[in-house]
This record gives sequence, structure tokens and C-alpha cells, in this order.
Amino acid sequence: MSFTTTTRVRFADVDPAGIVFYPRYFEMLNGAVEDWFEQDLGLSFKDMHLGRRMGTPTVRLEAQFMAPSELGDVLTITITAREVGRSSCAITVLFRGDDRDRLSVDVVLVCMDLEARKSMPWPDVVRAKLQDQIVPAI
Repeated sequence: MSFTTTTRVRFADVDPAGIVFYPRYFEMLNGAVEDWFEQDLGLSFKDMHLGRRMGTPTVRLEAQFMAPSELGDVLTITITAREVGRSSCAITVLFRGDDRDRLSVDVVLVCMDLEARKSMPWPDVVRAKLQDQIVPAI
């Protein structure tokens, strides 16, 4: 089971050539992860970071750019959980627009204790929801 959201490519996202400046994709990705945690996993970044003092930093990121995105494009962003460890979660994030893959990113997130600055186990309820969403990579 994957999480899907959409975003529009805005003026602030593009370079002088009119295509998405690649770091902006990573900001869009982070926003989609934030939405996924709140909407699917039941844990908002506000509660996670400010209330529980835990975070989910990216510790690995591998991107493949397939086609450019331009100002005004509407992109569908799909997050698919691939593997869950004690404190890590591997996901694939796919950006699509106009029936074309634009960007595929393999990401590893780690559950982190913000006070101790080290990894911590996923809360049981989050781990259960992550495990329910696993779609093994082909």
C-alpha cells in the first residue's frame, strides 16, 4: 500500500531554464514524507519533533532523474515503504507527471532521539503501520 499526494511546480521551484532546480525536488520529497507521516502513519511532524523530541533524518538518498518538470506541472508523488528495521525505514519515492516518470528516489529514514542525537526504535504503533505498508522491491 503506497501513499500518494500531489504538488504543483511553482515559480520558486524552477531555474532560469524553466525546469525544476534539482534541490527543490528534495524539498517536495520532504513535504510528501511529512504528509505521509501525518496522514497515513498518524504522527505529525509537530508532535514528533516538538512533543516527542524525535525526528526522521534522511541517512541515504539515491536519485534517478528521468524527465524534467516545468513550471505549472502537477506532479504525483508516491511513497512506497520497502523495508523496516529497528530504527530505519527504506522507501521509494516516485514523482510522475503527464504519465511520465520524472524522478525516482530511494531513501532511508532513521528514527532519531533528538535529545540524545542517536537512533531509537520506531514507536510500536508507527512500526506496525510501516510494516502493514511494505511493498518489497522487485
